[in-house]
Amino acid sequence: MRKYVLTVPMFIAMASSCNSAEKSDAAKQPNVIVILADDLGFGDVSAYGSTTINTPNVDSLANGGVCFTNAYATSATSTPSRYGLMTGMYPWKKDAKILDGDAPLIISPDDYTLPRMMQNAGYVTGAIGKWHLGMGNGNLDWNSHIYPCANDIGFDYSCLIAATVDRVPTVYIENGDVLGLDKNDSIFVDYKNKFEGELNATDNADLMRMKWSHGHNQALINGIPRIGYMKGGKNARWIDEDMADYFVDKVKTFLNDNKDKPFFLYYGLHEPHVPRTPHSRFVGATDMGPRGDVIAELDWCIGELMAELKKLNLLENTLIVFSSDNGPVLDDGYYDDAEERIGDHKIAGGLRGGKYSLYEGGTHVPMFAYWKGHIQPTKSDAMVCQMDLLNSLSALVGQPQHPELDSQNMLDAFLGKSLKGRDELVLEAQGKLCYRNGKWSMIPPYKGPERNITKNELGNLKEYGLFDLSTDPGQTTNVAAENPDVLNEMQTRFKAITAGYYKGK
Repeated sequence: MRKYVLTVPMFIAMASSCNSAEKSDAAKQPNVIVILADDLGFGDVSAYGSTTINTPNVDSLANGGVCFTNAYATSATSTPSRYGLMTGMYPWKKDAKILDGDAPLIISPDDYTLPRMMQNAGYVTGAIGKWHLGMGNGNLDWNSHIYPCANDIGFDYSCLIAATVDRVPTVYIENGDVLGLDKNDSIFVDYKNKFEGELNATDNADLMRMKWSHGHNQALINGIPRIGYMKGGKNARWIDEDMADYFVDKVKTFLNDNKDKPFFLYYGLHEPHVPRTPHSRFVGATDMGPRGDVIAELDWCIGELMAELKKLNLLENTLIVFSSDNGPVLDDGYYDDAEERIGDHKIAGGLRGGKYSLYEGGTHVPMFAYWKGHIQPTKSDAMVCQMDLLNSLSALVGQPQHPELDSQNMLDAFLGKSLKGRDELVLEAQGKLCYRNGKWSMIPPYKGPERNITKNELGNLKEYGLFDLSTDPGQTTNVAAENPDVLNEMQTRFKAITAGYYKGK
């Protein structure tokens, strides 16, 4: 048997070769960042032609990459939309609804997810910002480690708010543990019963610095009325105006800690969701009051992210996808001059409806894919959906396709190599479904009011609605009567896809 003696020069050469191979492999695996804004409308981004608001950093993604004009969230509300993004599945199959802050995690640790797929491809995975997919298993104790949490469905690192900024608990949760918790000041949360001796909006209206218009009349924290009641955790509570800076710092730390490894980051922005509390740097940044100012703050967050990537020499090896979880809304529970100061700004960009709506304004959202040096600036009318990211990114990083998912491989569309997108898509708003196919939008009849308390049109029609989006993107004219064959084909296909789920006619 021949023996080999490993000399120091040979060892150094082999080590250098291994390191080069590792770096070469890493270079083949682009970093991926998915940024999801909260309630940002199609018209809230100046890249789509708005002249009433300025979002230069967001525009840099749109103008330097693929700017989608026909992109969708799965749903017109937050929790279902995020479920579709994370699982690649239609949320109406899960009956996903808007969750309270103490709701259990609606994704099982056994489920196949976007972050788990990225882990399988060798990526370090992180989730920072808004979550709103639930935490725990239904018996949640905020004073102990929370299981299951984001880390248990595929994230190596997480720093999150449990639900929305207007819901309790108003604390940050890092890797399943409340940050800054004082063991002698335990946290208790209740969405039905108030805690004796704790401030609440109905009994302490004189202490409110922001007045509620509907639905936000429970715990009073930082002078802001919330949904749900909370006791304890005084040292752990966030300061609303500092949240953007807080999460930007967490994002920068994650990038620096993982700059030499392939990473996947989910960055959930909390803007422009209510309560809108811009940092003092952004107060007065627009003429639209707090809603406009937090959009300016959101744009700053993107600028900070891009500057950090550039500083770390990561821009050329990082695919960034930016979108919003659902359509926009003005009055979503607080009097903050959003309606009074909107002026000529069209939050949905001329689309009908908004958040909560079956009309296009509910789910037709901004979406951009940016990868410096790899994606050429392109305007794309390809129909894509956020849930398509799972199988699309699987193709990018060499993972198997999962045809059992509702996610479709749209990688060429995301990279600007093709203008071909989906043929069809089922969309959801508060448990009700509608259907897109080609240039057509079909809304089945549903019972319910024309508008909800936010004043957004809901799309509850007495008869089937059929709209030709190629000539009528604002859905002003129902052409069902003039196109009976098209309507019949749409109904047949829609009912086939949604069999067992659709509860309409």
